Amino acid sequence: MGLQGIRHTPEICTMHSPEVATPVWRIATLFPYQGAWSEQEYLALETNRRVEFDDGFVEVHDAPTDQHQAIILYLSIALNEFALQTGGVVRTAGLRLRLWDRKYREPDIVLLRNRDSSLRQENFWDGADLAIEVVSQSLEDRERDLVTKRAEYERVGIQEYWIVDSEQETVTVLSLSGDVYSEGDLFGRGDIVKSPLLPELALPVAEILDAN
Repeated sequence: MGLQGIRHTPEICTMHSPEVATPVWRIATLFPYQGAWSEQEYLALETNRRVEFDDGFVEVHDAPTDQHQAIILYLSIALNEFALQTGGVVRTAGLRLRLWDRKYREPDIVLLRNRDSSLRQENFWDGADLAIEVVSQSLEDRERDLVTKRAEYERVGIQEYWIVDSEQETVTVLSLSGDVYSEGDLFGRGDIVKSPLLPELALPVAEILDAN
């Protein structure tokens, strides 16, 4: 039989073929190295993950849990209803908060009592009256929310910082006294959260923790 009647299947070269489940490492080369990010490059980054920025380094955080998001939704709705009546504005994670040059955070919730405040920018806010963090369960995340961010928010003069800890079933309200946070009010499951910053607001801790 002549070769003309034979259908040849071309050999597939696997030398450069990607393997299933292998990370696409080359994508990383499209971005700056850690420590070399500029503010402009960070602000231009589009992602559905929570990414914060610290002096050239980006911090990529784990995706939130369902309970975490439910608590944020409950609080954001309650605070937004309050803000609409009092001239304020509320935003949730995804909005970047510039603490100082080359330092950005993405709090779970931020509030300004004046919706026309000059601190409110299109791509980020330059400050807030209230920041809220819902504590994640990893030791690293707990340290960040309970210690690191407390010091950072205190440093830049955020008037009030709420820490919602579903593991401990508490809400801590820290208020500035001069330029430092007071020891704070600790509210448990049977309590009503009261805020010196927003004295008309009253939120049952149980409703916050049991948001679904």
